[in-house]
Amino acid sequence: MTVKLSSKGQLVIPQSIREAMGLQPGMTFEITQQENKIVLQPVDYVSPIDALYGKYAELDLLATLEAEHKRELIGDAERAEALS
Repeated sequence: MTVKLSSKGQLVIPQSIREAMGLQPGMTFEITQQENKIVLQPVDYVSPIDALYGKYAELDLLATLEAEHKRELIGDAERAEALS
């Protein structure tokens, strides 16, 4: 297959190759030059941030913090009222 280098230095990997190799958008590649060849190799490394992405989607962590803050505000208001 022949592909064309864009003015931005981008190449399109043909769909048949992407499917055969299981390549997905956002994957990282190691690129090397071997003699007169360019070699792209998928990298298995996943950053710790990317690994956590969506892992706790079912938890509403912000709601827990907001509820705790609300309890603190109510407690502060009750203490201020008791002092006046």
